[in-house]
Amino acid sequence: MISNTLEKHSEAYIEEEIAIYGARENNLKNFDLKFPRNSLVVITGVSGSGKSSLAFDTIYAEGQRRYMESFSAYARSFIGNMERPDVDKIEGLSPVISIEQKTTSRNPRSTVGTTTEIYDFLRLLYARTADAFSYVTGEKMIKQTEDQIIEWIMSHYDGHKMIILAPVIKGRKGHYRELFVQLRKQGYSKVRVDGEILDLVPKMQVDRYKTHDIEVVVDRVKVAEKDIFRITQSLKTAMKEGKGIMMTVFPDAPAKEQVKFFSKFLMDPKSGISYDEPAPNMFSFNSPYGACQTCNGLGEIEEITKEAVIPDPSKSIFAGGIVPLGEYRDIYIFKMIEQHLKQKGYTLSTPINELSDEMIEIVLHGSDEEIEVLTAKESKYDSAWVTQFEGVIPFLKRHAKSSSEKVKNWAEEFTIVKTCPTCNGARLKKESLHFKIADKNIADLAEMDIKTFGQWINNVDDDLTERQKTIGSEILKELRKRTQFLINVGLDYLTLNRSLRTLSGGEAQRIRLATQIGTQLVGVLYILDEPSIGLHQRDNVKLIKSLQDLRDLGNSVIVVEHDKDMMLASDYILDIGPKAGLYGGNVVAAGNPDAFLKQGSATADFLSEKLQIEIPKKRRDGNGRSIELKGASGNNLKNVDVSFPLGKMIVVSGVSGSGKSTLIHDTLYPILNQKIYRSKRAPKAYKSIDGLDFIDKVIEVDQSPIGRTPRSNPATYTDMFSEIRSLFTHLPESKIRGYKPGRFSFNVKGGRCENCQGGGKKLIEMDFLPDVYVVCEECKGKRYNRETLEIRFKGKSISDVLDMTVNQAVEFFEAHPKIMRKLSALKDVGLGYITLGQHATTLSGGEAQRVKLATELSKRDTGKTFYILDEPTTGLHFEDIQHLLDVLHKLVDKGNTVLIIEHNLDVIKVADHIIDIGPEGGAEGGTVVVTGTPEKVIKNKKSHTAKYLKEELK
Repeated sequence: MISNTLEKHSEAYIEEEIAIYGARENNLKNFDLKFPRNSLVVITGVSGSGKSSLAFDTIYAEGQRRYMESFSAYARSFIGNMERPDVDKIEGLSPVISIEQKTTSRNPRSTVGTTTEIYDFLRLLYARTADAFSYVTGEKMIKQTEDQIIEWIMSHYDGHKMIILAPVIKGRKGHYRELFVQLRKQGYSKVRVDGEILDLVPKMQVDRYKTHDIEVVVDRVKVAEKDIFRITQSLKTAMKEGKGIMMTVFPDAPAKEQVKFFSKFLMDPKSGISYDEPAPNMFSFNSPYGACQTCNGLGEIEEITKEAVIPDPSKSIFAGGIVPLGEYRDIYIFKMIEQHLKQKGYTLSTPINELSDEMIEIVLHGSDEEIEVLTAKESKYDSAWVTQFEGVIPFLKRHAKSSSEKVKNWAEEFTIVKTCPTCNGARLKKESLHFKIADKNIADLAEMDIKTFGQWINNVDDDLTERQKTIGSEILKELRKRTQFLINVGLDYLTLNRSLRTLSGGEAQRIRLATQIGTQLVGVLYILDEPSIGLHQRDNVKLIKSLQDLRDLGNSVIVVEHDKDMMLASDYILDIGPKAGLYGGNVVAAGNPDAFLKQGSATADFLSEKLQIEIPKKRRDGNGRSIELKGASGNNLKNVDVSFPLGKMIVVSGVSGSGKSTLIHDTLYPILNQKIYRSKRAPKAYKSIDGLDFIDKVIEVDQSPIGRTPRSNPATYTDMFSEIRSLFTHLPESKIRGYKPGRFSFNVKGGRCENCQGGGKKLIEMDFLPDVYVVCEECKGKRYNRETLEIRFKGKSISDVLDMTVNQAVEFFEAHPKIMRKLSALKDVGLGYITLGQHATTLSGGEAQRVKLATELSKRDTGKTFYILDEPTTGLHFEDIQHLLDVLHKLVDKGNTVLIIEHNLDVIKVADHIIDIGPEGGAEGGTVVVTGTPEKVIKNKKSHTAKYLKEELK
């Protein structure tokens, strides 16, 4: 009877649905909706149709609100009440976890290892099981009890004379007068100073400027069984005085065997150095106990180099040889330099390469020498004795910390980031790096990619002692499990020490997904935002399997996604549309994949291949010229030679981690940027490059945010807002009131709302939750004060204009060519649905990238422009991809070159030229597998891209 009841209850639970009644958030059209729980549900539709409004602004927001209401009244008093989403009712809602793209940490200390907690388990493993080795001799460190020390001495030096010493000073400068006085008061009569035994005499001291080793002589005795009690007591005293460390000297033993060190702690028996007892924080680069002191655990240091400050030593200082200072002006710093030069027999007109090394050192790093500075114009220095000149480099370092963004940026132009010379990028102090398991320190493991690390952790048992296996078994089990989760979501190419801020939105999201799978929660509703971003088709299967595993644990999984494979593998598909913005917000089709394909929506037609992005009948031949890059060897690139044909649409493909970004973002783009714009960012290693004269402009469009605060928006980023403000300034009412363009800026005082300082939203800092932005209660999000909002153009205030979608603004500003050019570019890249004043913090990575692309498209191209785009299809529906490709084809048809890093097969199949990098990710990638037209590429059997592209070309 009980069994039957449980079975019925289980069936009812499985058949439960999530029901939404009256969804009206943003553009949603007051619809009712039901879909199954404990299923993999895909929400799809054109960009701006309302997918995120349903998934995040309605379902997740209501789940989060209900969670907050479960807190005590005291806790809620800190948080405040969360606004209820615009929906009548939601039934069947589980606790909700959102995994979005926009939550990537910008903290340089966050790494793949720390975020997934793999590094935390490694720290525990090393603290409990690692063997310590001396950084001086390489010997294995040992620690001994007093009984073990006595037993060892008796067995090895029986009958020998022995001096028992307690080290009190190790490798430090000073005269140590007070120490010697204290030792005499304690009754000691002799000390060993730098290897020489001396009597302790009154007023004794040593050379304060030399480095000394000082040991107090505790006892001198012959090693014999009859004196065992005396030896034991003397050893205890020596251990106490030496704070756990003691020495013995055997004068009549061979020279190499005379001095021995002993310690209760880990110690090198040859050199005498000792380590603290290992603890997990000793292996943390975020803790002062483990972090390298030079770089504070960052692995990098910022440095202002002589070469950046003086790029052309043949110039004189007067003629601008010191680039940050420019040509000579009658200001204080030049007067200081001039006086120092005069003292050494030089002038400001002396070429810098004719100055002595000592003089250049003074100019760059300063001097403590007292000099007289004379200047006619600055009365306070008419005749002043100045005791110190700070030097040009300290001068720049000081200005790099300025509160002025302009001054800060100027100083940072001469700053380079380089690997820390002390830890060589390992982030930890040298003691931490000399604890090893199977000949690997913790930094060696952090440098491995996940795949290599997975192999190491699975096979490490063979190199462990029985004691290490017993202690580390549970830790190793957890490490193996978490590593496998990362491999399952297609991230096996990332290294554990990879900074989280260098990851794409999709990569960061999949890391969080792997972490969530590791928690093994049940009965949770997960909502993900395009987790397939940045994933090659080959790895998509792994991701889908991970999501299905999450579902099979007893969770509901909602994925906002455009990926074809993901949709067809789901349990239920919801298509929101039919168009974007005001013309979207309805459920146009819903059902399991088989039923969905029969419903005739645009998405269904693309999935069933009734609609397709057409393959061009003829590939472009280009202009016959190319950029030839040779010997690229940054990161995992294997000394590759690559040809980039100009006047074509080039696609760089390959599995995740194969080296695409290293080749394009870290090597090619910085080279082009240096050549055309004299950028100071250094490219990764390469041998040579030819063909740069064939282009005159390079534009890179990546997925980094267009701004990190609500003040940034598409209108300000594209510079369209300047034109709109100018238009409002020239209205008759503005002229009567004397309003200038600044009146219509929300970034300066005058016309803005001062309560939110023009942000429209206010930042609320939470005590134990992420900070949130809430709508300003005074201006209700309009950003401006009442007087400014009274100025209207065609009945619309400046705030109304910011609330318009791009599509609405195209009609509104049709008579204004300068504004229209920028609006048309935004519309052409599929952003007709976003508002002009949409806060930058609410844009996805793909939307931010398309805003940047539209900004560049609104500028005049030269016909010799080289465009670089990083996965521009992110967040795009099949229809939107078609619109984007139309825009890019127009650019190439004008003679420009468009290079796209992409996994989307709809883009790859229309390319004129493919460069496929691989064949695998990480260490097994970094070579050019195949290049040429899609028809040529599909013939290559080593290329993973070719396998999937072949199906598309059929």
